[in-house]
Amino acid sequence: MDYKIINGTIVTATDTYRADIGVQGGKIVQIAKKIKEPAQEVIDAKGLYILPGGIDIHTHLDMPFMGTSSSDDFETGTIAAAFGGTTCIVDFAIQGKRQSLKGALKTWMKKAANKAVIDYGFHIAITDLNNRVMAEIPEMVAAGVTSFKCFLAYKGALMIDDGALYRILQESKRAGALVMIHAENGDVLDILINDYISKGLTEPKYHALSRPPEAEAEATGRGIAIAQMAGAPIYIVHLSCKEALAKVKEARDAGFPAYAETCPQYLLKSYNNYLEPNFEGAKYVMSPPLRDKSNWEPLWKGLAYGDLQIVSTDHCPFNFKGQKDKGKDNFAAIPNGAPGIEHRLMLMFHEGVNKKRITLNRFVDLVSSTPAKLFGLFPQKGTIAVGSDADLVLWDPKAQFEISAKNHHQNVDYTPYEGFKVKGLPKVVLANGKVIVKDNQFLGTAGSGRFIKRKPVRL
Repeated sequence: MDYKIINGTIVTATDTYRADIGVQGGKIVQIAKKIKEPAQEVIDAKGLYILPGGIDIHTHLDMPFMGTSSSDDFETGTIAAAFGGTTCIVDFAIQGKRQSLKGALKTWMKKAANKAVIDYGFHIAITDLNNRVMAEIPEMVAAGVTSFKCFLAYKGALMIDDGALYRILQESKRAGALVMIHAENGDVLDILINDYISKGLTEPKYHALSRPPEAEAEATGRGIAIAQMAGAPIYIVHLSCKEALAKVKEARDAGFPAYAETCPQYLLKSYNNYLEPNFEGAKYVMSPPLRDKSNWEPLWKGLAYGDLQIVSTDHCPFNFKGQKDKGKDNFAAIPNGAPGIEHRLMLMFHEGVNKKRITLNRFVDLVSSTPAKLFGLFPQKGTIAVGSDADLVLWDPKAQFEISAKNHHQNVDYTPYEGFKVKGLPKVVLANGKVIVKDNQFLGTAGSGRFIKRKPVRL
């Protein structure tokens, strides 16, 4: 066999146990208390956890937006992901006006080809619906794209109306796809944004004030209600506040298949960051915006109790100098988005597991297993089992690290988590049965990541 990993503690979403793992041809071929067969290389995982590779189902690499493009492409972004223990991403192919879904997918496939160092898939964001596009939905599912995104915000650009959302939900249900929504009330936000600007209130904090939690809660509840009318499941991306969480919890308590993710920034950063001097608040301009600290505890409890199912990043980086500063005189011109693809696992392990907000198994569930299950990747990915892809992270729970733009691999000039001290880091990362990160050295190859055709979703 290619690799034998010995003396480690395997951790999945449900189990924790000591065993050796045998890897051959990119797959896990054996799990046993003691593997006697020889291997080309033996990796000693004594004192380490062996985790399934992280799966980040919300990234925006090389994405044109607001007159610029996100600063990480599929090479730099996936290298940064790998250093953080993420071995698979699902990015967003954004449909342009009058473009086919097939055309959008082709555009993003070209962006990733010969660049990605880990496996990847795509959601397609539908922004311009017509009958021809509707007919493409089952075609995209057959091609391995089993999720679609709808924006209820960004009026005049990405936003669709409620009727379009209803039709997409209906057809996606028939085809076996999951519909995701960006839940903010775009009509009201458009008015609020223009009101602040007309009054000369243009600092970064007004980005947050123009996107209140009530607008997110309303759109979350409306999206769920439309999904109920369509008889289709729904997934809420980047949920940021307790008001929106209450809408999800109400639907789930009634037995409806509503699912939601949150992101580390909404658990660890707050509105106060917008008040940082010298325009530094622009670093945190994202949508939805950071909320008051009073949202942290409800969101952590939502993760612990199952009201929230996934932690992703919404990684959409723009440099502070040369991109974010284009909005120096107008918060509405600041590109929306922030980096995070590299630090998701270490932040969630330290702030979640070490601080006893979530269990170790729940951590694996949130960052790997449930993303795989909801988005058609399980059991190929998201678990440690014979026959699964050998996407593995050897995790040192005692290693300590200080996050900084000086030591990260993201192609951006800042990190929202500057100065955060964490305990627990990836020591060795395998993707498709090959070691691509070891002792903070990159050993992978651009283009080695594969496009993964995901399975239809029936929830």
